[in-house]
Amino acid sequence: MRQKQYRVVLSYIVKQDSAIYALRVISSDCIAPAGPECYKIHMAISSIDELSQYIELSNSERKWNPEGESTLPILISDHLIPMLNNPAIRKQFVPDAAENEDRECTLDPQMEREHQGTSRLIHRYRNRAAFITTDRCFSYCRHCFRRRIAGSELGAADDKAITEAAAYVASHPEIKEILLTGGDMFTLSDERINQLLSAFREKCPSVILRLCTRAAAVYPERFTDNLMEIIRKNLRKGAPFYLMTQFNHPDELTDDAIEAVARFVDIGIPAMNQSVLLKGVNDDAAILEKLSEKLLLARIKPYYLFQGDPVRGTGHLRTTVSEGLKIEKELRKRVSGLGMPQYTIDLPQGGGKVILTHSYLVCIDEKRDKYVFETPDGETRTYPD
Repeated sequence: MRQKQYRVVLSYIVKQDSAIYALRVISSDCIAPAGPECYKIHMAISSIDELSQYIELSNSERKWNPEGESTLPILISDHLIPMLNNPAIRKQFVPDAAENEDRECTLDPQMEREHQGTSRLIHRYRNRAAFITTDRCFSYCRHCFRRRIAGSELGAADDKAITEAAAYVASHPEIKEILLTGGDMFTLSDERINQLLSAFREKCPSVILRLCTRAAAVYPERFTDNLMEIIRKNLRKGAPFYLMTQFNHPDELTDDAIEAVARFVDIGIPAMNQSVLLKGVNDDAAILEKLSEKLLLARIKPYYLFQGDPVRGTGHLRTTVSEGLKIEKELRKRVSGLGMPQYTIDLPQGGGKVILTHSYLVCIDEKRDKYVFETPDGETRTYPD
């Protein structure tokens, strides 16, 4: 298939809601210069027809219906375009007709709407809350568990939503951490990000802020000097920041992605990775071993390995729990404690997160007051009570 030139899309800062939106303005064989009103040049794919210019689509991919019930839009950043012939990357971002056929689950299995403290703040756990900064991402993951929000008309959080959420957190001292999530907070303009961080710093300076993003993997050039200076300035004003990344496959850890994360780590912001166990992407202990190794070398702690949430439209990407437990057991043999993520399931109906792991306790020998254990290598050991 002939390689075609990328289609150019300029990403403007839209002042009405201070978000960065991809606006199609030109088709060209070369990159057009960005005008003073532009944030930067950003090439993106937003339809199956456009996508077919770069990769040969399967029948199932061509049959995907963008108008189907609960369909997540397609958006694939320029950073990912050269990687789409990698099956592990392709499966995460290229839509498939299987999404339209999966109607068994709900769009909100965690019942987040039942736990809203304000219009944008989800207070499902006693000591932490999540603030929905926007519905926008640089690329839409096909396994997204917030499909009801991503790419919708919700838009970026306005002044009122930010102020209400910060005031709510300030009035609930049990909240120790805020997840700035969405969507991706870094699709907001630098000005809006500064306002967002400043608002929470002013109202609740002792609360840890988690900066949740996929941008390091899908649009690493977003982390400019100006943006990092804004983050550095706000970091000085209170409790720590943590960068929460999502890398699901070792091939996503490109040089640019590693450099993007390094900009945070170098100013004292720890990086933690939250992977999702995905069928045909990383459902293999050897792949996860390599991912953990690359993450640690990039100074990123493997934190969670999530079992896929039962969200409508994602069934074709979910592994079974029994298969996940087998993978977890094998991975534990291969990596150190530093490199071992917690295999975790977020229980439906707002049940919360629980850790899934193989039980190494075989039995209790009450006659000898000993516990009998299986070692990771399959041998047996006893331990006194």
